[in-house]
Amino acid sequence: MIIFLYGQDTYRSRQKLKEIIEQYKKIHKSGLNLICLDGENLKFEDFRDTTRQTPMFAEKKLLILSNIFANQDFKEKFFKDSKDFLELKDTILFYEENEISGEDKFFNFLKSKTETQSFQPLGGEKLKNWARQEFSKLKTEISPEAVNRLINFVGDDLWRLSNEIKKLVNYRASPQRGEGGKENEVFFDCKKEGKGEEDRSSSSPFAATREINVEDIELLVKPKIETAIFKTIDAIAQKNKKQALSLIHQHLEKGDSPLYLLSMINFQFRNLLMIKDLVERRRPYYSILKTTRLHPFVVKKSYQQASKFTLPELKKIYQKIFQADLNIKTGRTGPEMALDLFLTEI
Repeated sequence: MIIFLYGQDTYRSRQKLKEIIEQYKKIHKSGLNLICLDGENLKFEDFRDTTRQTPMFAEKKLLILSNIFANQDFKEKFFKDSKDFLELKDTILFYEENEISGEDKFFNFLKSKTETQSFQPLGGEKLKNWARQEFSKLKTEISPEAVNRLINFVGDDLWRLSNEIKKLVNYRASPQRGEGGKENEVFFDCKKEGKGEEDRSSSSPFAATREINVEDIELLVKPKIETAIFKTIDAIAQKNKKQALSLIHQHLEKGDSPLYLLSMINFQFRNLLMIKDLVERRRPYYSILKTTRLHPFVVKKSYQQASKFTLPELKKIYQKIFQADLNIKTGRTGPEMALDLFLTEI
């Protein structure tokens, strides 16, 4: 039997690999016939000899070969003897994290002759549902608005998204939070989460959690604001509409959603307006951090950019963003056109 796991989403493919290994160990308690091999440096002859060895305790072997596609010699020799390997009672598992050419002969062989599972990046509702399920596993609820904000901040990197979810749940369960969802205005490093997430007892770091809201996301999650967004705002400050349009269209050409770009511009200008107002009221930097309850990274960037605008300018721009969003939601303007009009009219 041959299993083939591959794809860009290495978080889910690793989870699947872990699941297969755990299932194997439940049946074959000794674990002595679980063999992991580095495919990049593996000699075919050594692999073949391993498959021919009689397993201990009459158990079936599970041979895991990682990242084999860079090993051309192995692929050619395996392909020639493929019939023998397909008939094995033992399980051979090919696990590939690297990018694979769709024209690769070995790739097409595995896809057609083995139990294959592809793991491609999640997007849209599938990504949101995945995040909700992860919160649910930790016995925590999250508001729809907070899920949207979290996805906007992090994107489809499930490794980082998983860590951010655990951090948010740990924060919500922390005794350092006051009742009624009011933060104690303290920035701190969350403790590393432990095992036994299913335990809701008071000893669990995830016990008695409340719903995650947008404020929690903005406080704890460093947004993945593309450099082009900051550069676009700098171009707007310099009244350089041509550069602002060029930077945004670079993102559109890469396939980024105009709605996503507008939401990030909206997020950043809202922060600029809030911070500029506090600066004009002569509030010190530490007080701005405390009052805005934003991630320190966002405050630092916004503090620098706010100095390039007057308060009336920021209010006018923010109103333009609101109008662009309204035009999209009412169907008066398409998302990309609304984004272009916003940049040309400010």
